[in-house]
Amino acid sequence: MATEPLYTTADAAALATQWRRLLSAGAASVTPATIRKWASRGHLAATGLDDRRRPLYDHTTLAKAERATRDRALRLVGIPTSAP
Repeated sequence: MATEPLYTTADAAALATQWRRLLSAGAASVTPATIRKWASRGHLAATGLDDRRRPLYDHTTLAKAERATRDRALRLVGIPTSAP
């Protein structure tokens, strides 16, 4: 059984930025502060801790948080989303 890789806050921000830029023609980015804010607001739960007790996030949880926050932001400015 393969396990998903876990990402630090900085790595999670870089990955979420890649996703956002694919959808925004390179215009959007996600910072480590954004990842921490998603976590503090309950959009993103840590999957584990590193050796310095910093949160680690898995790919699936990060993708769901990125999608939810992106869809919400688009709805707030009046752009319909294709939420399932």
